[in-house]
Amino acid sequence: MPKTKKIKPNPSGSELHAHRISELMLDKKALDIKIIDVRTITTLTDFFVICTSESEPQSRAITDHVNETMKKEGTASWHTEGYQYLDWVLVDFVSIVVHIFSKKAREYYEFERLWADGSITDIQDKK
Repeated sequence: MPKTKKIKPNPSGSELHAHRISELMLDKKALDIKIIDVRTITTLTDFFVICTSESEPQSRAITDHVNETMKKEGTASWHTEGYQYLDWVLVDFVSIVVHIFSKKAREYYEFERLWADGSITDIQDKK
């Protein structure tokens, strides 16, 4: 079982951007949002931000909202994959990699289990 902790964000660098992305996911009603800090276990990226979408239109809306808003705020993504299928969309910001899963894909890939050695933060809607 992955370690889960609830912490307040440290407002600096890629961690701040990871929390901003999680807020944008909440705007589009994404479910089960988690930030996984992998800085101490891999050089691939600093953070994964993951969520579950309930439909293809919702996956599209989450992806578009994250990409468009982050770009307007000065942080454009480097690459997006899986947009044509909307089952698992990956948005690469280099130091942050965003994963938007369908329910089926999230259960199948068990992403949190793969990165359980990272520090996992659950994101809750404050409303």
